[in-house]
Amino acid sequence: MNPSSPVLPEDPAHSAPRTLLRVLAAVSLCHCINDMVQSILPSIYPILKTQFQLNFSQIGIITLTFQITASLLQPFIGNFTDRRPMPISLPIGMATTMVGLVMLAFAPTYGLLLLAASLFGIGSAIFHPESSRVARLASGGRHGFAQSFFQVGGNTGSAIGPLLAALLILPVGQRGVLWFTFATLAGIAILLWVSRWYRQELHYHARRKTTHRDLHHHLSPRQVVFALLVLVALVFSKYFYIASLTSYYTFYLISRFHITVASAQLHLFLLFGAIAAGTLIGGPIGDRIGRKYVIWVSILGALPFTLLMPWANLFWTGVLSVFIGVIIASAFSAILVYAQELVPGRIGMISGLFFGLAFGMGGIGAAVLGKLADMTSIETVYHVCAWLPALGLLTALLPNLEPHGKQARRS
Repeated sequence: MNPSSPVLPEDPAHSAPRTLLRVLAAVSLCHCINDMVQSILPSIYPILKTQFQLNFSQIGIITLTFQITASLLQPFIGNFTDRRPMPISLPIGMATTMVGLVMLAFAPTYGLLLLAASLFGIGSAIFHPESSRVARLASGGRHGFAQSFFQVGGNTGSAIGPLLAALLILPVGQRGVLWFTFATLAGIAILLWVSRWYRQELHYHARRKTTHRDLHHHLSPRQVVFALLVLVALVFSKYFYIASLTSYYTFYLISRFHITVASAQLHLFLLFGAIAAGTLIGGPIGDRIGRKYVIWVSILGALPFTLLMPWANLFWTGVLSVFIGVIIASAFSAILVYAQELVPGRIGMISGLFFGLAFGMGGIGAAVLGKLADMTSIETVYHVCAWLPALGLLTALLPNLEPHGKQARRS
């Protein structure tokens, strides 16, 4: 047997921790590739703005197209795969993103740019619900850690994307995005292996007539709906603010501090790195102290730093953006696992819903904030968005699921 070839366990329910970690690492790496490719869009906005003579509103529409496409499709795909899991959808999602990537490289018009952005959204909508379910299946019961590990792959890709864009795309222009097709081809190959492991897992449970069970809580349906609405409001505050950073941070730095595009992209790289670090931290802490406490700190805790940043010089803007990225990014894994515990047995639907909300809120935020920047200034955007983390006060309304979490850790 070739020692480099993956060994698929005969009994996936009793997979060794090493095998589960390998699966988790594989989906996290593919999440890295997926989000690295998608981060190309905001990274090359300065190039597209000049080449296609776009205004800020048109740039916001590109982001809106990508993120709204993803947000509308993901809950439906997740709900469908809860009933009929589709392991093959994982490489199909990556292949769809690759098609969008090639179209972005050759798009001669603004309309085709929007079509390429929509293919990115469709690829994400297919990839995220099933890959999140795989991460939970490979968690070994450490759901917060697994979601953080999965999420940090995506955030690492978002951090690497702008840096690679500065190195590979800026020197040659729009066609330079073709370099990233090699990464998507590697992602398709990895996801073909993951889909085989996932299919074997499904076959095992079908033979045993079992399903992946989650412990139930004591809440009524009305309390569950109310808690989900609170989580939606928290996702709104997080991703509207994140949209101000991912779509317009480079323009803000160039406009206010008169730095070069390359220097602004390096600042964006540091910001995305901070977001990746915060994501990795949030899940394991939530496993230990409870999701609600992590949500408290990660949303409301960013408020002092967001209020200070519009008044800071270049050095302190960079420092504050790192603090903001670390703190606010720690929320999503905790929010997602908390929501999965609120609605047990609907992992795909909840994952699709909250990934979709993340994309949708980010897309709407990009469009709204782009319009605000055109009407006022890019600096005004950061003065307005500075107050969004105050919505973290809504965390007080969430029911405490910690006893359930402790029971899950003991079982």
